[in-house]
Amino acid sequence: MQSEDILRRPLVAVVILSWNGRAFLEQYLPSVVRLQYQPLDIYVADNASDDDTISFLQQHYPQIHIIRIPKNEGFAKGYNVALRSVVADYYFLVNQDVEVTPDCIEPLVEMMQSSDVIAACQPKILAAWDHNRFEHAGAAGGYLDMFGYPFCRGRIFNVEEQDTGQYPDAREIFWASGAAMFVRADLFKRFKGFDGDFFAHMEEIDLCWRWKRAGYRIMYQPASTVYHVGGGSLPKENPYKMYLNFRNSLYMLFKNYESYELVWKFPVRILLDNVAFLHAVVKGRWKEAGAIFRADWHFALALPLQFKKRFDNWKQFHRNRVAATRVKQGGYYRRSIIWQFFIRGRKTFTALQSIE
Repeated sequence: MQSEDILRRPLVAVVILSWNGRAFLEQYLPSVVRLQYQPLDIYVADNASDDDTISFLQQHYPQIHIIRIPKNEGFAKGYNVALRSVVADYYFLVNQDVEVTPDCIEPLVEMMQSSDVIAACQPKILAAWDHNRFEHAGAAGGYLDMFGYPFCRGRIFNVEEQDTGQYPDAREIFWASGAAMFVRADLFKRFKGFDGDFFAHMEEIDLCWRWKRAGYRIMYQPASTVYHVGGGSLPKENPYKMYLNFRNSLYMLFKNYESYELVWKFPVRILLDNVAFLHAVVKGRWKEAGAIFRADWHFALALPLQFKKRFDNWKQFHRNRVAATRVKQGGYYRRSIIWQFFIRGRKTFTALQSIE
């Protein structure tokens, strides 16, 4: 490609937030360096690792920009801090345990360039351990049910489908996975990025919801593929991860539900969390029960702050609105995924009815 053509193309910054990720970076950074898109800058934001990540990067990847974060800020605030110093048209936020394919960026750029109201998109996310199976964190695009439970085309709860080409279409979704999230840089900053109080988990869903409430769209691009290990920082069964998922889900719902939804859907969600707590107690899973209890208790303690955030969100939507709200459009499931999955036995996305 001629240099003048490259200069006319949007600048993409691949930003990898890493915490004690030396082993993952050693395995997956070569795929990032082989990315074919230009112009491209690559950054590793080190979240106060206590391994030899920095020295490894300095020795083997002098061309990569290193951002040093003084303390471990978690995923949400860590990215907010790192991206303050990154200048680009688009950010490609990639987990440290993700292998990218050489041509994955071009289709994402083309999709973003097709409409100014597309705030973010994601590639197809397959499992690093099985390239024919969808991976938990994103699969073929994120959805949200009426009570705020996230799931994906290709993954509902812990059931991950084989990729047989059943989801070939680019379409609007509710949320793009933080494992490989392609975002419009100016919008990320205009909406003040992720909610730093989340620390990790659910922050990308919260941000996508805020964009959608202002009229922007979130998209899935099947022409782009990456491979994700999953659980690179916290394994699925980790009690702290479970605590973050339950607590952050309540944060997100309280901030983003419309008032008429908040008065009845939020109490139902609290009830469902209590059912999960009792189930864990009956099964003798004390760490799981403790995580759910702490999540609900800490949410209650944070209620004054969440009221303020709810009001701040409302002002943000109206300042940045580009179209009528899209919350009830692409990616929103108007039924209960809990009912469909556990009672009706519908374990795959294709088995669900009335998705849109």
